[in-house]
Amino acid sequence: MKKYITTGKGLLAALLMGVAMASCSENAMDAVNNDTNHTKDAPSKFILADVLTSTAFNNIGGDFSTYTSCYIEHEVGVYNQLYNAETRSNEPSAASTFNNTWGTCYTALKNARIVIDKCSAGGSQEGNAVTKGIAEVLAAYNSALIADLFGDAPWSEAAIIDESGLPVKMTPKIDKQEDIYKGVMDYINAAITDLQGEDAHISGGVGNYDLLYKGDQEAWLKLAYGLKARYTMRLLKRSTNPTTDLNNILTYLDNSFTEVGEQAAFNVYDASNLNPLFDFQWSRDYLAASKSLAQKLIARNDPRLRREFISASWYQIKGSSDTRYRMAPNGAPQQRQYYYNTSVFTFAQTASTMFMSYHEALFLRAEALCRLNRSDEALPILKEAVVAAIANTEASVAAAMNAPTILEYGGLAETSAAITTEEAESYFDTYVKPLFTANPLQETMIQKYLAFFGASGEATECYSDVRRLKALGENFITLSNPETAKFPLRLPYGNDDTTTNPEVKAAYGNGQYVYTEPVWWAGGTK
Repeated sequence: MKKYITTGKGLLAALLMGVAMASCSENAMDAVNNDTNHTKDAPSKFILADVLTSTAFNNIGGDFSTYTSCYIEHEVGVYNQLYNAETRSNEPSAASTFNNTWGTCYTALKNARIVIDKCSAGGSQEGNAVTKGIAEVLAAYNSALIADLFGDAPWSEAAIIDESGLPVKMTPKIDKQEDIYKGVMDYINAAITDLQGEDAHISGGVGNYDLLYKGDQEAWLKLAYGLKARYTMRLLKRSTNPTTDLNNILTYLDNSFTEVGEQAAFNVYDASNLNPLFDFQWSRDYLAASKSLAQKLIARNDPRLRREFISASWYQIKGSSDTRYRMAPNGAPQQRQYYYNTSVFTFAQTASTMFMSYHEALFLRAEALCRLNRSDEALPILKEAVVAAIANTEASVAAAMNAPTILEYGGLAETSAAITTEEAESYFDTYVKPLFTANPLQETMIQKYLAFFGASGEATECYSDVRRLKALGENFITLSNPETAKFPLRLPYGNDDTTTNPEVKAAYGNGQYVYTEPVWWAGGTK
């Protein structure tokens, strides 16, 4: 795991040791316990840099994405914890599996709320509306991750500290997922208002501490509208007026991304700050290439098949006839490393992590149009989405082929040419369009599923899509894991709270509910 923030603890320890060895008065000893080198009231821009980094690296691209990529069969777990997750043995229901990410979600939410308070009326940076709006987007994002993945969870009393920096509630109550989602939408709506304001406080705006958009409030506003479309679509099964909500989604998307350069792509990755999927696989080698995903590409004569997989000897697989072609069977692989093919994305050391991609916005628009029986309008949107998604694939392939660490070992052997825009368009016209004509919504969702396979952390969002479609009775995404009764419908709570918070402990029980109880927006009760 990479360390992005210097805490100064080592310096403080050295100070204390030096003082202990010296002859000091009682006042001097008291004074030395105060850390005068680090402010206790950090400016909002510094806090936001940490929230952005943690949200991208830990919460979007971390364990959530890694494990759910196996659940939705983008990847196959072939060793240790990921093998257990693949074979549905202990890991999907264990409170220890997601404990780290459970904690980082709440830490990010807490810090986002600190910024919101600082920039609100009476706060120390009152008047910084844009900074407040950015924090509200990030609070919404992490709140939605908590709700989407865990269902009912601590929220209204959680991730809140008092003036001394201590939690207001040590054992916060569990809130209903429905209520958390109301809070998500409140944060988004507040952000849309605040992001149209200005940063008027003397401290100024976030500037380069905004590692996503460099303080560009228009870009953040477009992201806020895109997320509002995402979360409104998420709640479709619970909608009392789906037609109105679908038309609202189109309106939100009218105010969101208009081209790929506006997408929310987090990229500070280099030779030492690693893309989280690469970081995990390089240190563990727990993942292999998914047979069921490859078969979906084969069925469509999809050109991505020749680009997305690597042999154990680091050669790019040309296709299913390649002598090195060896995909891992979903749900029943050998527990064996360096044997199966792996996805090229696990080598993509510098690939971006997506808070929200341009192609996601396009897929949401295409889906809404299909559901409104406007498939003629959806067709060109879907084509643009597929072409944009293939371009994102190629960006990640390039990141793998040029990965600094991999090049030190001789690099990957690239055996095929990159997919051009023209080839992507031809693929769509020849193979995707007929399938769309036969079933517009189904092919739209399958193409979105294929697009979210990658190094960008979009597996978590895809996992929510798979569950959402299942709840709507739309089983478009065929999964091959034989443990059909053990598809995880949610993730287990983290053991930091199952061992200390009575409400969470009672809700967790033995953890087997993850296989039987869908979350509220997927038709469940919690």
